[in-house]
Amino acid sequence: MQAELGNIWNSEESPSLERKEVSVIDFAGQDAQKSIKPSGLDKLCIEGGHALEGEIPISGAKNAALKIMCASLLTDEPLTLTNMPVTLNDIKTLAHLLKHIGVSVMARHDKTAVLHAHTIKEPVAPYDLVRKMRGSILVLGPLLARHGFAEVSLPGGCAIGARPVDFHIKGLEAMGAQILIEDGYIKAKATGGLKGAVYTFPKVSHTGTENLMMAATLAKGTTVLKNAAREPEVVNLADCLRRMGAQITGDGTDTITIEGVSSLNGATHAIMPDRIETGTWMIASALTGGRLRLLNTNLDYLTALISPLEKAGLTIETEGSDIVVYRTGDCLKGTDIMTDPYPGFPTDLQAQFLTMLTLCKGAGMVTETIFENRFMHVPELCRMGANITIQGNSAIVRGVEKLKGAEVMATDLRASASLVLAALVAEGTTTINRIYHLDRGYEDIVGKLGNCGAKIQRV
Repeated sequence: MQAELGNIWNSEESPSLERKEVSVIDFAGQDAQKSIKPSGLDKLCIEGGHALEGEIPISGAKNAALKIMCASLLTDEPLTLTNMPVTLNDIKTLAHLLKHIGVSVMARHDKTAVLHAHTIKEPVAPYDLVRKMRGSILVLGPLLARHGFAEVSLPGGCAIGARPVDFHIKGLEAMGAQILIEDGYIKAKATGGLKGAVYTFPKVSHTGTENLMMAATLAKGTTVLKNAAREPEVVNLADCLRRMGAQITGDGTDTITIEGVSSLNGATHAIMPDRIETGTWMIASALTGGRLRLLNTNLDYLTALISPLEKAGLTIETEGSDIVVYRTGDCLKGTDIMTDPYPGFPTDLQAQFLTMLTLCKGAGMVTETIFENRFMHVPELCRMGANITIQGNSAIVRGVEKLKGAEVMATDLRASASLVLAALVAEGTTTINRIYHLDRGYEDIVGKLGNCGAKIQRV
């Protein structure tokens, strides 16, 4: 398998990817992390005022790829994934965690990866790896289902508010698991295996839904998940699990039923296009006044974004698997949004949409119902001249004539993207600090925007 794929992360011949970007997933070596150039001090310098014109290829969805990578733990056969965003730091972090557990991971230049968990060598997810990304909690269900035991550190990630793991734990306990939280770790065992159960989520949780859905594939009997998440990423995971032999129905609705099977097989599966990246560049087109063609993506995943963007003044057209977007008139109009679980307005696009409102005619209101700390980008936007007032979980944005370049600091992944959008239209130059957040979720942002006329460089 290794010779066939040509592991680009472990190869000395990597013509299209710089070593500093890919050697982090050097699965043959013990010091892979040391070969990576630290990005904590890197900055983005962006000269504003240049319309974006051109094409941007949309990467595979990080929020789908991470969960499906964890599904490799459910089988001793290889899982082949195409359209993988292999250079994202979150993907690299999870790859290291899976390597620690015993998974062999390979990748090719065409963004195909193969994960092979032939044996589970160490069913432990240590703090040093889990602290970097909350998504690491998703190894818990698969490990418990296949191995009967797991220890997973309580997770880290973006500081955007409470994202409790209670739903994961209570759901697994309903399936017969014995769980103890001790010394900062979730210690779980399922003597004799997991059993099917009916579990109702007190609050919609996409990671909780995905964790329990994966665990239930190997449980004895039938599991019914009620008030389940309906995100396209959940459906993409379910599609992959079905290809592996799982019996799942109801994904995409609020009730998912899983009939447990004795084992799963390997499969080949395509990661869906990143709807959050797609929405980010749609908003970028509205802000800069340019015309963008977004390649290989799907507007069906963004129904809640279309209407407010069209009200603001963006024209949105579909041409095959591409989306063409451009501003309808000379100025944008203020409009209101409220985040909500899918199919509502995505919380992961709230910061970007709020940034667009700073230059709209009139005012708009953004109400955040998912995370309590997701307005941390507002003070940075105000440093650039935005007029924003926070009232509880709502932000009132009054449009201004222009933003001005400034030195700002990114606080989380989507806030980072919002500052990039602001910098693209600000007068003068903006320096964005702590861009390691961007590296977690946006592939080659400098190259993609630079190819469309942005004056952007990483320093």
